[in-house]
Amino acid sequence: MTQAYTQEPGQLGGAPRRSDSRIGRLLDRLRDDRGIWRRGLVLAAIAILLALVMIFHADIPNRVGNLGSLLETFLPWLGLFLPVLLVLALVRRSASAVLALVLPVAVWLNLFGGLMFFDKSGSGGGELTVVTHNVNAENGDPTGTAKDVAASGADVVALEELTSAAVPTYERALAGTYRYHTVQGTVGLWSKYPLSGTKPVDIKLGWTRALRTAVATPRGEIGVYVAHLPSVRVKFNAGFTAGQRDASAEALGQAIAREPLHKVILLGDLNGTMNDRALAPVTSQMRSAQGAAGDGFGFSWPASFPMARIDQIMVRGVDPVSAWALPRTGSDHLPLAASVDY
Repeated sequence: MTQAYTQEPGQLGGAPRRSDSRIGRLLDRLRDDRGIWRRGLVLAAIAILLALVMIFHADIPNRVGNLGSLLETFLPWLGLFLPVLLVLALVRRSASAVLALVLPVAVWLNLFGGLMFFDKSGSGGGELTVVTHNVNAENGDPTGTAKDVAASGADVVALEELTSAAVPTYERALAGTYRYHTVQGTVGLWSKYPLSGTKPVDIKLGWTRALRTAVATPRGEIGVYVAHLPSVRVKFNAGFTAGQRDASAEALGQAIAREPLHKVILLGDLNGTMNDRALAPVTSQMRSAQGAAGDGFGFSWPASFPMARIDQIMVRGVDPVSAWALPRTGSDHLPLAASVDY
């Protein structure tokens, strides 16, 4: 049996000292493993590719099946590949793969670390609280949903996917809390403050799924938009079908750009995330309340296992103080809330 030996201080000859500790023996084996840099080159390449996809996601074309928008909808979930690659790199004992993994980890943290690890909400409650909720046309408990939303204490509540049969139920359930309201097509707004200048917004659908109104708060008027952009689908033969959604986003963005009031809040189900370049006509003008003052990703859909924040609260000219998701109702979406100073 080979004996461990020691090179004494000042000794010029002999082999280096071998460690008797478990960690030391592991380091000795890794130091003697001449293939540690040659193994796992495929894993290293995958790690670098993953980093490049996250860095250049905006350059992935939408010409084929709207692949770029599909990727951007679920972009945060690329982080799930990171621990998998780390485990595989350790199993393969590949220093190359572990080192390469530093790049996608750094990129993901740069993109989403602020949402994942930092609570950006302020300590105050904000001067105005707003809620948006896609109540789901097939909601079997509209009364309970309305009461849950009203219990949030919001000053302004936007509801999307209202059916003509359910509107009277929501009106009755919310009347005690909200004195003012308007319903335009399948979207509605309930407010503790007076409304004026209410009108439908044409988002190129042929029927009304968006509205604009002015809410007369104690500190002045705020332009409030409620919108429900068309749904998107992932089809095997067509990819991410979002053409109608994209055209509506363009029309909504034009309407907001023409808004005469300086202070604006957009509430609604946009069927897209803030990362989706197709929503740029809207997102380029406004900022996300969740991104500015939220705690976590704020995923809102599907309610049973939220994977994306396609419901949005966006602002212009007001300052988000905090943003959060409300408990699940009878809908397949979670309600989102935000408080703002204005």
